[in-house]
Amino acid sequence: MNEISHPETGEEADRADKDRLEAGRPDISRQRQIIDRRALETGLRSALVGEDDPAQAQPRVATLLREALQAGRAEIERRFEADRHAPEAGRDVGRHTSFLIDQLIRALHDVTTGIAYPIANPSAAEKIGIIAVGGYGRGELAPFSDIDLLFLIPYKETPYCEQVIEFMLYRLWDLGLKVGHSVRSIDECIRQAKTDLTIRTALLEARYIWGDQDLFDRFQKVYRKEILQGQGEAFYHAKLEERRLRHERYGNTRYALEPNIKDGKGALRDLQTLRWIGRFLYGARSSEEMVERGLFGKADAAKFDKAERFLWTLRCQLHYARGRAEEKLNFDIQPEIARLLGYRDHAGTSGVERLMKHYFLMAKSVGALTRSFCAAVEAQNVRKPLLRLPAGMAAIGLRRRELDGFGLEGGSLTVPNAKHFERHPVDMLRIFAVAQRHDVDIHPITFNWLAQSVRLIDRSLREDPKANALFMEILLFRKSSLAGGDKGGPEATLRRMNEAGVFGRFIPDFGRIVAQMQFDMYHHYTVDEHTIFAIGILYQVEHGLLIEEAPITSSVVHQVLSRRVLYLAVLLHDIAKGRGGDHSALGAEVAEQLCPRLGLSAEETETVAWLVRYHLLMSNTAFKRDIDDPKTIADFAAQVQSIERLRLLLVLTVCDIRAVGPKTWNGWKAQLLRELYNRTEEQLSGGLITAGREARIAAVLDDLKAQLVDWPPEAIEEHLARGHGGYWLSFPVPLLVRQARLIREAELEQRPLSVDYNVDHYRSMTEVTIYVADRKGLVSQLAGAFALSGASIVDARILTLANGMALDTFTIQDSQGGPFDKPARLARLSSTIGRMLDAPQRIPAEIGKLPRLANPAVQAFPVAPRVLIDNKASATHTLIEVNGRDRRGLVYALTAALTAQNLQISNAKISTFGHRAIDSFYVKDQFGLKVEAESRLKTIRDVLMAVLNDGESDAPAVTDMLAANRRRPRSSTNAR
Repeated sequence: MNEISHPETGEEADRADKDRLEAGRPDISRQRQIIDRRALETGLRSALVGEDDPAQAQPRVATLLREALQAGRAEIERRFEADRHAPEAGRDVGRHTSFLIDQLIRALHDVTTGIAYPIANPSAAEKIGIIAVGGYGRGELAPFSDIDLLFLIPYKETPYCEQVIEFMLYRLWDLGLKVGHSVRSIDECIRQAKTDLTIRTALLEARYIWGDQDLFDRFQKVYRKEILQGQGEAFYHAKLEERRLRHERYGNTRYALEPNIKDGKGALRDLQTLRWIGRFLYGARSSEEMVERGLFGKADAAKFDKAERFLWTLRCQLHYARGRAEEKLNFDIQPEIARLLGYRDHAGTSGVERLMKHYFLMAKSVGALTRSFCAAVEAQNVRKPLLRLPAGMAAIGLRRRELDGFGLEGGSLTVPNAKHFERHPVDMLRIFAVAQRHDVDIHPITFNWLAQSVRLIDRSLREDPKANALFMEILLFRKSSLAGGDKGGPEATLRRMNEAGVFGRFIPDFGRIVAQMQFDMYHHYTVDEHTIFAIGILYQVEHGLLIEEAPITSSVVHQVLSRRVLYLAVLLHDIAKGRGGDHSALGAEVAEQLCPRLGLSAEETETVAWLVRYHLLMSNTAFKRDIDDPKTIADFAAQVQSIERLRLLLVLTVCDIRAVGPKTWNGWKAQLLRELYNRTEEQLSGGLITAGREARIAAVLDDLKAQLVDWPPEAIEEHLARGHGGYWLSFPVPLLVRQARLIREAELEQRPLSVDYNVDHYRSMTEVTIYVADRKGLVSQLAGAFALSGASIVDARILTLANGMALDTFTIQDSQGGPFDKPARLARLSSTIGRMLDAPQRIPAEIGKLPRLANPAVQAFPVAPRVLIDNKASATHTLIEVNGRDRRGLVYALTAALTAQNLQISNAKISTFGHRAIDSFYVKDQFGLKVEAESRLKTIRDVLMAVLNDGESDAPAVTDMLAANRRRPRSSTNAR
């Protein structure tokens, strides 16, 4: 990189620094309404005069400073609230807050050195310069940000300097300010700046506040000479590497739904990084000066200022809403921030979703500005470009300057000039295909020209067969020997196309979901980012990279007849999100219009549309229905109709779930999908699930007997007599063996309660089997015990054996979706189960003591409670599906309500999607029949809705249910 002589040198720089001494003051109207420094200083002097020991005046000094700080902050906040929609509202807060702190420090310094520790003729060693560094040095302070100070001294710290600095710092700490400080000489500053990038950056923004200004001026001269001159290349690369590592720490995506608006990708720190580089290399302190130095065009400078203004206003509003320094825009505060900033519900999109879409578009704009800025730096400094030559292209790059019609510069594709794409619009797609095919990058300057040319993508280009063929080549990219490396297949290329704006222009329906937020706790990314992630996961599945996590899917993916159908189904499955209707049905309509344009046949188009329409069918069936029920399999198979569709749907479902966010996929979900797939494949292949039922039961019993060879024959026969056909087919043989041994031990030892655990780390779950005398309300009592122990139920199999004993098997997880496996927690769970079964009347009160919500952010999300009752889903049971806000003890409250209605619970599927609980119960009435009377169904629905709508605590309602239940005479059949 060619070194740039820093433009500010010598007397010119000195004058510029002095001119900026009071920078911001002319921009701050009615300054004394924020703080009257002279009045404050007068008060402080009065408090200190006459005190032999300055510490004695500390309470009065603290009071005066605190009052000034609180009044100033209140005035700044009042101005912000009155004008928060003005473009400069946030940056005004930053300037005003910086001004307030400046004045406090100046007044405190003057009374400290003039009254508390006066010295008539300070020696050179006793001089102190108070310098703002970091963000404070820029004159930008968010309402509750840290204050970074440098106490600049000539040489080593003297006792006098130590007294003054200590007195000032303690007074600032008394105010509750978070002060980061250092005490350094000029030599120490320079020495540490040379070795520490953070210090070098902080000192780049050093600003004189008060004290000895000559000391500060000397420091500035030395810094320019020793640090700025000749270090531009190192600083440039170091800051970009620092940026890359910071992005990794914060998830490496601009589209996380709870973004850090200061340090995340596309956030304020990225803009500040550009400022630092521009200032270090070129002395550019503003976007206007960046334009003058050729780092930005005027349009980019306007975008820079717009993004900075937006982010500053958002950050200040977040600080004020939290009442503290907070940089993460969490779900629970997003609706309030949206309301305060004036975002309203509109056209099927909520105000909070509109706010977050605005944020994500700004974050995307910051990414584009960074590319534009780096392209300009690269253009001006060609000796050592930012982008290194990829290993796979090293030999080619050394031999040639052209690749498939594009230029090569430093191993990156280029075009001759900014007009190239206007003359050859199809190259806006072809350049991505060539880059993908040869595993090379697109040069930053060319990428910038490309992004500026997306307006040229019009109907004629969208309908160009060559352009559509190129898009499909990119989407269906498969790793080959041509690629020297592999940057993630189509995922990386599609993401770059999205960043450039090409993706959304070429596929306008995709453009509608760019930066589209889904305001819930289940999804972790914007819709476009989720979709691109899903494409990347499909590529990994296809290349065997997820064979351990998804072995069946990794095999099935190679059996599908059309890769084009599969990739387009994944691409389009959420294409209609945010349109105010059923996104699956609307997405199918988009697929029917788009697929022919992309070259798919009518048959392929129909299959893609079907997959998009039913892309939630498999997960809903696996996670919400009893897949041991033959009718569930029969109904699912009737909708799927073909093995090819089943294969495609399995792969699409797995990619969709895995792309939702970290920890969304686990072994338990994998098992449910695998079992549903296998049983449906058997049905579609002609082997009915119900066919040969007796033979299947006989085979299971033979296997079970073989596992119990250590038992006396009469004990085996006695155990087999306890079960029934449905029981033997409900569990795998290893679990049947565990249950058999549990039952035998309990009977031999005459234990009233037996609990067995089977931790399955692969499936991320723990099976809990409970053998106890059957009783009314047993399921709800056990659910209460699990809730009190912090365990989440995800599945329940409820059985009553022929001997009248209950054998209930629950699948549980911890609050993070992992196995409930800590020995101490399991022991506590056993104890809790015993206590709650002995005294079930205590459950409501004990649950009432728990925090109602495991995660308070859940309260931010609207959930419309709903109860669906289906008598067609099962041949033998009534299916009740309950939707509502997740909370502690919800399963207990629901099962208690069902018990109070004299219903037997035979099976339960408990699912939580972020903040939303979707629980399904298979029930019978007290006579073992379906519930079909309309009046009875209405009562059940009303009771469950009352539980879901319970605002503060479900304890009273549940207590009433149980009390009423105890007053009723026991029926001959237990309502569990």
